[in-house]
Amino acid sequence: MTKQEKAEVIDFLTSEFKGSQAIVVCDYKGLTHKKLEELRKEAKNSGTKVQVAKNTLVTVAVKNAELGDIELSGTNIFLWSEDQISACKVADKFATANKDKFAIKSGIIEGQIADLNRVNAFAKLPSREELLGMLASVWMGPVRNFTIGLDALRRKKEEEAA
Repeated sequence: MTKQEKAEVIDFLTSEFKGSQAIVVCDYKGLTHKKLEELRKEAKNSGTKVQVAKNTLVTVAVKNAELGDIELSGTNIFLWSEDQISACKVADKFATANKDKFAIKSGIIEGQIADLNRVNAFAKLPSREELLGMLASVWMGPVRNFTIGLDALRRKKEEEAA
């Protein structure tokens, strides 16, 4: 890579990392190209971005994005998303399906260095859409019960009139 190409990668990653709430670092040693494409497809469907980059370039980009110091070694693939949960969920799901060749190492969540346990904890949380569905269900509960009661009252009145 030329210095110009390295600078472009650093600038791209810095801008991406500034807008992200979660960055997950994973080891992908031994994964086939086909499996990596599956990961990229799954990530794209959930709004998560995936990139393989040199550790030194990512370290500089993380510092430029003011997310702290992260120590990187080995073969790493980076997943990031605008919310805290998506990248963690994608990484956790893929790590579970490919235990022998894909592993979560660490990450940065909400600007703080996160270990494997914290990334896994975020992966277990419900997504934004699931939370909104739960909230809507809770809000609809009283309305549902009220309409059931009104319907029962209507049937009782009809039976008394007949």
